[in-house]
Amino acid sequence: MPENIDPQQQRIDKLEQEIDDLKAYRRRGCVRKSSTKTIWGFPLYAVAFGKDPDRNNEAGHARGIIAFGDFATGIIAIGGFARGFIAVGGFTLGAICFGGFSLGIFFGIGGLATGLIALGGVAMGAASVGGVAIGYYAFGGVAVGKYVIGTGVLDPEAIRFFGPLIRFFGQWIPGFAGLLKVLAKIN
Repeated sequence: MPENIDPQQQRIDKLEQEIDDLKAYRRRGCVRKSSTKTIWGFPLYAVAFGKDPDRNNEAGHARGIIAFGDFATGIIAIGGFARGFIAVGGFTLGAICFGGFSLGIFFGIGGLATGLIALGGVAMGAASVGGVAIGYYAFGGVAVGKYVIGTGVLDPEAIRFFGPLIRFFGQWIPGFAGLLKVLAKIN
């Protein structure tokens, strides 16, 4: 062990250690990971959550085939704001979406949902099921469309269209099949 240790160097080393500790503290809650394997130039998976002061990012944006993050973009995207073929999150945009606010092209499930087939509190699509359902075929408490099943309205074409779904889901969801009977009595 050296006998003559420079006191100034000791202070510098101590300050550097304290700075490193502070940087680690600032990054707490920040996660950035991605796969080394790539497909079409995108990592197989990417994870990005939290504020990253080193990169001056307020929120994580994950971009990968499978992406998890505050903002997620990928074929499968899961996050607060998710964009992808299959998107799951608070606000979703894609072909097949599951989220609070789902803007789906083919299928959407959420508080507010859009898509060719939409299921939600407010559902808008070619075929929609929800508290408020707007579509060509609509099934809900308030149903607006060409063929509807709703309060006081029980269209035969809508029954033909939704019938297989009612029979299928009636086996799994308590009360779903009974809903049609109640609506039929109101009509």
